[in-house]
Amino acid sequence: MNYHNPIKSDDPQALEKLSAKLEACQQRQEYMKSVNAYYRKHGTAQGCPGVSAAQAEKFDNAVRTGYSWETAPFPSYELSGNNAEIRRLKQRIAQLSRDREVGFVGWTFTGGEAVANAGNNRLQLLFDEKPTEEQRTVLKQNGFHWSPTEQAWQRQLNENAIYAASRISFICPENGESPVKLQPKVKKNDGPER
Repeated sequence: MNYHNPIKSDDPQALEKLSAKLEACQQRQEYMKSVNAYYRKHGTAQGCPGVSAAQAEKFDNAVRTGYSWETAPFPSYELSGNNAEIRRLKQRIAQLSRDREVGFVGWTFTGGEAVANAGNNRLQLLFDEKPTEEQRTVLKQNGFHWSPTEQAWQRQLNENAIYAASRISFICPENGESPVKLQPKVKKNDGPER
């Protein structure tokens, strides 16, 4: 696993990459648990299925020369850290799936339009004229940034973007309704996954 290349939510293949990373973490968890169980039962990693003789020797040597509280090849903190990563990835996959299923919608406001650009995963604000200095400050305070390539003020398209837009009075829909109320309802989980 390469932790130095984060998987960004606006990557079109983010769900596939996150699922692959989750699968790798789950396989690693099972491997660590099986090696530790074999070691505790036999007092050595020699003969453990899926572990070469050279790797088994390294495991045995690490336990012999390691700290006294490390009684297995993979310390408990390594297992719990990997398990936390598995939970985090599951939550991220669920959130990204929800955001993509929602089908956010845009609206028109006095002097422009808000576009829910699902292809770029951005909420884009298109103004007829350049916003004033004060308006630009408010946009920046709410996470919107100017994109010269898109010619729009934008931020990542998710529930937080819609809530941020609802706090900005000069981009509220012309009908006076809150941008939050214009959006389709998101199906929420009733409780934690078990």
